[in-house]
Amino acid sequence: MEAFGGFVMDEQAIQVENVFLEFLKSFRVDANRPELYYEAEIEAIRGGESTMMYIDFSHVMGFNDALQNAIADEYLRFEPYLRNACKRFVIEMNPSFISDETPNKDINVSFYNLPFTKRLRELTTAEIGKLVSVTGVVTRTSEVRPELLYGTFKCLDCGSVIKNVEQQFKYTQPTICVSPTCLNRARWALLRQESKFADWQRVRMQETSKEIPAGSLPRSLDVILRHEIVEQARAGDTVIFTGTVVVIPDISALAAPGERAECRRDSSQQKSSTAGHEGVKGLKALGVRDLSYRLAFIANSVQIADGSRNTDMRNRQNDSNEDDQQQFTGEELDEIQQMRNTPDYFNKLVGSMAPTVFGHQDIKRAVLLMLLGGVHKTTHEGINLRGDINVCIVGDPSCAKSQFLKYTAGIVPRSVYTSGKSSSAAGLTATVAKEPETGEFCIEAGALMLADNGICCIDEFDKMDIKDQVAIHEAMEQQTISITKAGIQATLNARTSILAAANPVGGRYDKSKPLKYNVNLPPAILSRFDLVYVMIDDPDEVTDYHIAHHIVRVHQKHEAALSPEFTTVQLKRYIAYAKTLKPKLSPEARKLLVESYVALRRGDTTPGTRVAYRMTVRQLEALIRLSEAIARSHLETLVKPSHVLLAVRLLKTSVISVESGDIDLSEYQDANGDNMDNADDAENPVNGDEDQQNGSAEPAPADNGAAAPKLVISEEEYDRITQALVIRLRQHEETVNKDSSELPGMRQKELIRWYIDQQNEKKKYSSQEQVKLDIKKLRAIIESLVRKEGHLIVLANGQEAAEAEEPRRDERILAVAPNYVIE
Repeated sequence: MEAFGGFVMDEQAIQVENVFLEFLKSFRVDANRPELYYEAEIEAIRGGESTMMYIDFSHVMGFNDALQNAIADEYLRFEPYLRNACKRFVIEMNPSFISDETPNKDINVSFYNLPFTKRLRELTTAEIGKLVSVTGVVTRTSEVRPELLYGTFKCLDCGSVIKNVEQQFKYTQPTICVSPTCLNRARWALLRQESKFADWQRVRMQETSKEIPAGSLPRSLDVILRHEIVEQARAGDTVIFTGTVVVIPDISALAAPGERAECRRDSSQQKSSTAGHEGVKGLKALGVRDLSYRLAFIANSVQIADGSRNTDMRNRQNDSNEDDQQQFTGEELDEIQQMRNTPDYFNKLVGSMAPTVFGHQDIKRAVLLMLLGGVHKTTHEGINLRGDINVCIVGDPSCAKSQFLKYTAGIVPRSVYTSGKSSSAAGLTATVAKEPETGEFCIEAGALMLADNGICCIDEFDKMDIKDQVAIHEAMEQQTISITKAGIQATLNARTSILAAANPVGGRYDKSKPLKYNVNLPPAILSRFDLVYVMIDDPDEVTDYHIAHHIVRVHQKHEAALSPEFTTVQLKRYIAYAKTLKPKLSPEARKLLVESYVALRRGDTTPGTRVAYRMTVRQLEALIRLSEAIARSHLETLVKPSHVLLAVRLLKTSVISVESGDIDLSEYQDANGDNMDNADDAENPVNGDEDQQNGSAEPAPADNGAAAPKLVISEEEYDRITQALVIRLRQHEETVNKDSSELPGMRQKELIRWYIDQQNEKKKYSSQEQVKLDIKKLRAIIESLVRKEGHLIVLANGQEAAEAEEPRRDERILAVAPNYVIE
């Protein structure tokens, strides 16, 4: 029993060791099958040169209740004996495990799959020494260092060697030399070759946001990892640690300046002499006992808390990095294929997103594509090309922007929700902090690092300070965070999608202005978003009724009011499977991408158009990412032209649809004057095969005496036509003023005919219907400029042309108002 001190025999511990050895030798998952479950562990240990044996605690519970209670209640006491049982089991099955080169080789035991998982606040002194599982978020990891477990010391006076001196959370030397003639207590030399070291790492674990009670700050705990489980927990992971709670000296409290918290009795003479002249000093007069200890957690297994707890622990450490290594059962694959074969499944997937929010299908579609993401690529030079999709939602108050962010943060396993106003640049990226015990600087992860390979939701994005917004420039495009401070130079990964929500300037979105004047965001940030959606709270009786009905129903019936086509679990599984696909561009899709980008760039140079932001190469890459995400949603491995067309439509409708408000010209439509249409059609033959110019007028069927159809055009087109008509009237006025023989104006029908001729020369028309529609628009715009805007004035009503009839509008003479100035 030299390994356990060599002096006291713990009979109960030896009995636990024998029962545990019997469990390892005889346990079978299926009683009808002869294979021993833990023989496979020996093969894994031999093949991978591992020293860790993973034990499923549910197997122990089913084998022996007494063994289960002993391990669960007094794990710290029995842990050396359990390790010894594992070592005996391995040596019996594999005698070549211990060789002459490694005589001190040990087997470490690791338990997982405990029935109960405790929260951080439930770890009290009552749990000291017990085997417990605790869950939390890793916020900081230290570097891996060697730790001295058992030291071998040589006496510098007599040369005696003392082996296996256990270290008690600090550098522990022997108390006295074993030689009876030597009284050495202080002069020792550590024999490093014969001592036993282990890999050691400390991580800081913090409560998850769901577990924090109202009004409380999140608590944190130091977790000690040893042996093979180091480097398995990364900052930002939600992890289940299994191990035991221990009490260790608080080095920071011992080294802190000032008085220690201790209880001391003063003499009666001092008490009487200073009575009434001295107040309470520090904690010593309050009778507080020694506070120089704190709790720590020594873990023996690490599990990533992603819902799959019964997987192979030995292979878990490899599949946490790559999405394509995830394993799906046959039933899950059948269910995914069944979802794919559902009619109109893409719209049903979109409808299943955020079911508590009514409508907003475009934004739900954007969030779904952001969850799927594009394909990460790496060039030959080692440059990473971003595959994550960034989405920005700009909208009026009370448009469910924060609901989208909360839903997205809940559906993704690795996500962070933060608010822009209360977040600093260091809190979003990373900060350099000093460890209190060692005094060394270490990197503490910020929100973007914690959301690596996930999604970072930032609310109130427009309220951020400029210096804090600049800090995420690099993270949004290069997906890295570079730090150069306190002697640390590092480039950290921040491969995250960003879902941001912002309010317009002044609280309400002004549809008469472009996006860049509505949002307080610099162009450098705005161009890094692949999709920018605007939510406008316009009163509409039908929509308002449906929204109110939906909200009241959700409040009344809760979950029963929601009936999405697919559940959240099915949605998560579908997204997880789709992300394992790596779709590639087909030649047809590549050609269409180039043509679409050129067409978008051409829109930037068109005079009179107002765009939200310049179309740059970033928008081309956004088209590629969106096309790949759409291909993933269809479970395709090849990007088709139909996927590219949908991506182009998404990019166009994300912002351009609200670039300018719509103007209703229905009240200005001319009921008469239809006799001009045929004349114009005869004079202006239609040629060209291009589409109709950009306008949102709604063509209606022929008017058969019914009410006039509604005529709505975009403000952009209204301004463009107004500017063309005014310039033409000014040019005519200058020409007439030279002769001064007639009125300085122009007949309305001549002005309309001139505009139609100009458009026809540019080959804007492909049918007679488009010409008639443009004439109707021109008459309504001119009437609006005369009656509402006052930009045009009527010099003559044209009564001389039709004395017997009611004056016709097409015959009146128009001129520009003297006070109107062209912008």
